[in-house]
Amino acid sequence: MRTIRLTVRYAFSIAVLVIAMHAPTSTTELLGQSLLAQQPPSTPATATQSQTAAPSVSASQEAKATQSPSSELANTESQVRPSVIWVTAFDAKGNLLRTETGFFISADGRLATTERAVESGANAVAKTADGGIYNISGILASSKELDVAVLQADVKPRKLLRFLELNKAGELSVGASVVVIGSALAGNDGSAHEMTIAAEHGNDFELQGTTPASAAGSPVVDEAGAVVGVVTSAGQKTIARSSAALASLFSKVTSDTRPRWLASAEGSPTPKPTPKPRLVFAPAPAFPPGVSQGGVSGTGRFRLSFDPNGNVTNVQVIKSTGNPYFDQSAIKTFRQWKSAPGQGGSVTVPVTFQTR
Repeated sequence: MRTIRLTVRYAFSIAVLVIAMHAPTSTTELLGQSLLAQQPPSTPATATQSQTAAPSVSASQEAKATQSPSSELANTESQVRPSVIWVTAFDAKGNLLRTETGFFISADGRLATTERAVESGANAVAKTADGGIYNISGILASSKELDVAVLQADVKPRKLLRFLELNKAGELSVGASVVVIGSALAGNDGSAHEMTIAAEHGNDFELQGTTPASAAGSPVVDEAGAVVGVVTSAGQKTIARSSAALASLFSKVTSDTRPRWLASAEGSPTPKPTPKPRLVFAPAPAFPPGVSQGGVSGTGRFRLSFDPNGNVTNVQVIKSTGNPYFDQSAIKTFRQWKSAPGQGGSVTVPVTFQTR
């Protein structure tokens, strides 16, 4: 039964609880004032993302195109794959910006990807091939010139997180063999690609062969599985930034560095009181049917801003639920909310999706 329950408190925030069970029912409880509650229409079913599958592997020699990959390539892929992730970024209004590949570079949740992946971002999540979802709290260091960024993911203490070591020596030579490994969540596009270095240009090196667009942000590793570069440009011409350049950027991150979103509209807290709009229409978000399997849950916080006419002008993701489908469902519903005309102001809405 699916149950959608909305609880509104006007002290400081509004809480929304969405529970999916077996049969759809809805209950709305109002505390402190009367609201017009309406069950929103069911959202269109969205396709579930594919679960981790054994990725196919591309061999570099044409003579072996129809044969199984070498044991060396398979071993490298199995070693590196758990550390490769998908990074999904959202803007300040909660709209999906883009998804690119990245990879963990430390046990405490620091990860590397392209600077372009999080450009104009105000929130992001990282997804691993085994179904793990991590909220990204912000950017630790980034360089538009290098097109690389170091981000911080929220990782539970003592969690065994697989990460990749950087080959800081960066001693690469033209003709050397390397492997580009994308995210398994990209399907066949995330397969391991055995390639060779075609040219070197300072902090960049060009790889011989083509890679799918989803390869941007993927690690380029040597035969030992150490990172020698990160793909910054994929396609017919594949360009990678050297690990030495990434290590130089990473070295700027100290124990005092705090992750932040450059484009976040949240800003620093202000002591000025803000008006508290009186809601007159506040339906609960619908549980996405595409992720209704048992054990799936997520909790996030959203800020809604209203104009004097009572319409929602902005929905900001303060903290993602950790699931893009949950975030999109919440944002879509919150944009329908109405407040009493003549007030404006904003409210913060915690929302929880869970199945049982």
